[in-house]
Amino acid sequence: MGCLKGACIIGQSGGPTSVINASALGVIETALKSDVITKVYGAAHGIRGVLDDKLYDMAQEDPDELKLLMNTPSSALGSCRYKLKDPDQDDTDYKRILEIFRKYDIRYFFYNGGNDSMDTCNKISKYMIKNGYECRVMGVPKTIDNDLFGTDHCPGYGSAAKFIATTSMEIYHDARVYDIGTVTVLEIMGRHAGWLAGASAVASYFGEGPDLIYLPEVPFDMDRFLADVKRIYDETGKCIIAVSEGISNRDGKLIAEVFAEGDVARDSFGHAQLGGVASSLANLIKHQLKCKTRAIEFSLMQRCAAHCASQTDLDEAYLAGKAAVENAASGITDKMVAFERETVNGKYRCNVKLIDLTIVANTEKKVPLEWINEAGNGVKKEFIDYVLPLIQGEASPPRVNGVPRFAKLKKVLAK
Repeated sequence: MGCLKGACIIGQSGGPTSVINASALGVIETALKSDVITKVYGAAHGIRGVLDDKLYDMAQEDPDELKLLMNTPSSALGSCRYKLKDPDQDDTDYKRILEIFRKYDIRYFFYNGGNDSMDTCNKISKYMIKNGYECRVMGVPKTIDNDLFGTDHCPGYGSAAKFIATTSMEIYHDARVYDIGTVTVLEIMGRHAGWLAGASAVASYFGEGPDLIYLPEVPFDMDRFLADVKRIYDETGKCIIAVSEGISNRDGKLIAEVFAEGDVARDSFGHAQLGGVASSLANLIKHQLKCKTRAIEFSLMQRCAAHCASQTDLDEAYLAGKAAVENAASGITDKMVAFERETVNGKYRCNVKLIDLTIVANTEKKVPLEWINEAGNGVKKEFIDYVLPLIQGEASPPRVNGVPRFAKLKKVLAK
């Protein structure tokens, strides 16, 4: 492919992270400096902004305000969970996307998201190729779940892992102050992959974290769970447990659904709306073991805690956005930016590689079973060694009057 001149769109999709805006900034700043990209647009609420013809002219933003995106959590351009249909079944959305691309001369499309977002990216890329419209499409990875296939890790995971490990250590100290013992259950995000819940093991590794950790990769046995809790409580008078929200029993039924009455709500992708596992298990323990219990759901804090972000994660998130633009401008399309890990002179180093969108779309990467202990209630040192380099470095967001100063974009609509 030769030199392709035209405008670009950057969109954000799916659940936010504390570093997703660093990736957007990597795309925006690199695109604004590019010789081949003529205009830089931000899509309002991901692909919905394209369909609704609601694009922001990013050149109208103050450069210093844009730089604040580096330490601003959540999705500054807005997000969505909109699933594009199979174009062979219904191509209405695709015709509309092509219409908008032609209207603004969009020749570069960057989509920042997780598994479902890469599926969207892949479908758009293939449709443009099929219809002879030259447009370079690049996926920019994002997910605290760390479950994107083909990449060593995902931007967003390191910061979430840092928050989980830090908060677990802080809870460890708080949960041990009283003369009456308590069983504390921590509920951590993660639908099918236990990368986040496993991060609480970093706190345990340093002697100040959960006694038991349960990941969705291993079937959850209620009787064995209660026996584990009773053993530790009887020995020490207290117990801290970390559970992934997506733990399931041997039949594959979510524990959240086992406890829930009636149907569980689902999102537009058909995913069950999880939550309530910690409180359900805490109630069960309270009645079975006759002890004081407390349930803590980390909820949104684990994905928006910019004050506890990993500088390594922020730098890599920016790098992912920058690499997407540079590779697209050089003629590459239909790929997702990915990371591979290298150890140089005993030190961690992150390198960029590219993966075909077809391969990465809708494929989940789970915690290797060999990293989980035989009892299925904790992780091994290999997991700790994997996580530690990703949580290094302290983010230092600018502060005014003692609180963070986040980006306030003007969001000037394109005409």
